[in-house]
Amino acid sequence: MMTTMMSIYIKIILPMIVMTIATTLSKKMINDREKNSPFECGFDPKSSARMPFSLRFFLIAVIFLIFDVEIAMILPTIIIMKTSSIISWTMSIMLFITILLLGLYLEWNQGVLQWAK
Repeated sequence: MMTTMMSIYIKIILPMIVMTIATTLSKKMINDREKNSPFECGFDPKSSARMPFSLRFFLIAVIFLIFDVEIAMILPTIIIMKTSSIISWTMSIMLFITILLLGLYLEWNQGVLQWAK
């Protein structure tokens, strides 16, 4: 019983001591402008490293990624066509393409695909 309690204390206290020592030793004591600025081949940066990001570009990239993955999902259905019945294959592909077109229509209707208003 005593060895179990001792091992539990060691398992809890030893990591806490190590984490405390690590956090106190890793703190920066001196805030230097050069150390806080991004490194650009030894020269001072010409502009801010944090440039504003276009949310519209991000949305277009996500939509492209979604349609790219969906096309990759459609391609194996050509191989499946030989082994399945033509009616079930046609119905599943038509359902899949209908869902894709419905999503495209909703995105178009909400104005996500317009680059500039």
